[in-house]
Amino acid sequence: MTDTHAKLKEGFLNGLKRGWSAFLWLMKIVIPMSFLTAVLAWTGWLGSLDFLLAPLMGFMGLPSMAALPIIIGGLTGIYGGIAAMAVLPFTVAEMTLLANFLLISHNLIQEGVIQAKSGLNPVKATLFRIFAAVATVYAVTFFIETDPAAAAQAGALGASTQAFELMVADWGISMLNLSVKIFFIIMTILTLLDIAKSMGWVMPIVKALSPFLRVLGLSEKVGILWMTAVIFGLTYGGAVIVEEARQGHISKEDLEELQLSIGINHSMVEDPFLFLPFGISAFWLWVPRLITAMVATRLLTFWVSIRKNSVKQAA
Repeated sequence: MTDTHAKLKEGFLNGLKRGWSAFLWLMKIVIPMSFLTAVLAWTGWLGSLDFLLAPLMGFMGLPSMAALPIIIGGLTGIYGGIAAMAVLPFTVAEMTLLANFLLISHNLIQEGVIQAKSGLNPVKATLFRIFAAVATVYAVTFFIETDPAAAAQAGALGASTQAFELMVADWGISMLNLSVKIFFIIMTILTLLDIAKSMGWVMPIVKALSPFLRVLGLSEKVGILWMTAVIFGLTYGGAVIVEEARQGHISKEDLEELQLSIGINHSMVEDPFLFLPFGISAFWLWVPRLITAMVATRLLTFWVSIRKNSVKQAA
């Protein structure tokens, strides 16, 4: 067996193993969160909070029940948000808006701590991601068919007249369909990623992306770290980012630009694919986040430049 074949085999087997492990771990989150959401929707509990939720959700073109997957995703992670979203009666347009919010703003506590360890204030990191999510979703509403006025007036789900047993049966069927789709997506993506690692394709890809990094307003020095977060996310890639920050090879400005950018653009390979089973266009799962990250880093660079000039003039 040639060295190339051995590496391909190693990457393939590792990918299958990691994919299966990730799928089982994901189901431990998705199934209970999904069932809890289905029960909450069946009871009509969200209706009591409608007066608090409707204004902000309406601003983003969403009904007030959209607050549930947003809150769950923000506290637990993107999988919990997806599980909640899967059992509520959203339109494809509303799921597109929700997907953009969840892709940017999820798992805020854990990932905020990780960003803090590499030098970015966790409160600043969290508030920035929430603001970026709201701004992105609001911008997307201008390009897809939604009715913000109707969404603002739409209440949460009322208590269902359906028998509890029938609700559970409907939930089980929809959960089974979603689980099958997620299984094939996760197995495919993680297998391809492990093959790329085994074959040594990651570094050439990073070098090829150097011009793209400049478009995003990032220094080439942070290319590896950006690629790590884009592929593996803030949680999995956090150890690499923290270690590089400790070494002191990257300036504070470059590191802050990187952290704000990857706060928006992390897990760009795996996470968006999880929303494809809902019928959401791939364009809306990748492009808005890239644009938001580019604008954010450019604005930060502009602000740092103004601040430096002010300091010089004061001196």
